[in-house]
Amino acid sequence: MLKKNVIVFSGRLLPPSETFIRAQGEGLKKFTPYYVGARLVKGLSLPSERTLVVNQGGFWGNIAEVTFKLWGTAPNLYRQVQKLDPGLIHAHFGVCGALALPLARAVKVPLLVTFHGFDASMTDEYARTNSISTRVYLQRRESLKRETTQFIAVSEFIKTRLVKQGFPENKIAVHYIGVNTEVFQPDPAVQRQQTVLFVGRLAEKKGCEYLIRAMAEVQKVIPNAELVIIGDGPLRNELEALAAKSLHRYQFLGLQPADMVKSWMNRARLLVAPSVTTSTGDTEGLPMVVIEAQAMGLPVVGSLHAGIPEAVVHEQTGFLAPEKDWQGLAEYILLLLKDSNLWQRCSINGQKRVEANFNLNQQTRILEEIYTRLLDNQEGDIISL
Repeated sequence: MLKKNVIVFSGRLLPPSETFIRAQGEGLKKFTPYYVGARLVKGLSLPSERTLVVNQGGFWGNIAEVTFKLWGTAPNLYRQVQKLDPGLIHAHFGVCGALALPLARAVKVPLLVTFHGFDASMTDEYARTNSISTRVYLQRRESLKRETTQFIAVSEFIKTRLVKQGFPENKIAVHYIGVNTEVFQPDPAVQRQQTVLFVGRLAEKKGCEYLIRAMAEVQKVIPNAELVIIGDGPLRNELEALAAKSLHRYQFLGLQPADMVKSWMNRARLLVAPSVTTSTGDTEGLPMVVIEAQAMGLPVVGSLHAGIPEAVVHEQTGFLAPEKDWQGLAEYILLLLKDSNLWQRCSINGQKRVEANFNLNQQTRILEEIYTRLLDNQEGDIISL
């Protein structure tokens, strides 16, 4: 039986932080993914024979990209996609769903859109001034609500946000993407260190400032506890200055390849995800790093923010503090650093929870069921999980 082609659409193919898109696409067994977008960016590699973009580079490439975004016009791309005879288009991020809407109309296939986080929580004021793509999203949002066959929210939190914005609730399914638990599993031969790990972009939403403040309190009690920060972003200089003033054991490692991140997850004692809601409405959806960490046997200390409580169970797989509560973060970090029995229990529980609820293979099979039902039901009836 031949595999049906599907279009996996995202505006930029593919930033380093969006490994989940590639993992999900390449995990498909019943379908062949073709990655389609406005342009290529430096980041994750994709199979060139299955990757199509509007912007081929240079001045005219940029013009083609702007034309596609503003007016949905890209004749060459549309012809290439038509030749693939895809069964459906799966756009990642709401903004990219709006960009893909004219393509779905032209090819006459169902459109499925996954909302991941900020796309469901940003304010209209921010969207009007941020970029061409976000302005186009505002212009096409009502059409997107009507014409999209199926929406996927990566957490219950995101679904709630979408419903509040008037997206039809009966079109929205909550579906966790998951992680590869065959890849993300701890090596028991590696000895854990008194290391507190942070992995993420150094931007306001990630709340790293509050982790640094918490670690200053932790190091007063456990002087050899070390903070390791993996990631880069606009706040790096500011955060390094704060760490230099308040901490005596810390490292900023910048961006690191996936295997290095995994290595640190195997060595660290716990991961902290202190995310916060920004003034522009920016929030997480469900940070993949907290799922990866738990798969690696790392208890997680996180904030009561967005979808984090759906992945981290308070007092069972880790601990959750209110947003910006660095004293609470410090208290929970100390608990896990000092109590080996508690650490072991959270470590085991976390691995079991990920295997049961966030296994990539299992979750991708569920996604393929959604695809199949969409293809079997071309009249536009709603698919529910």
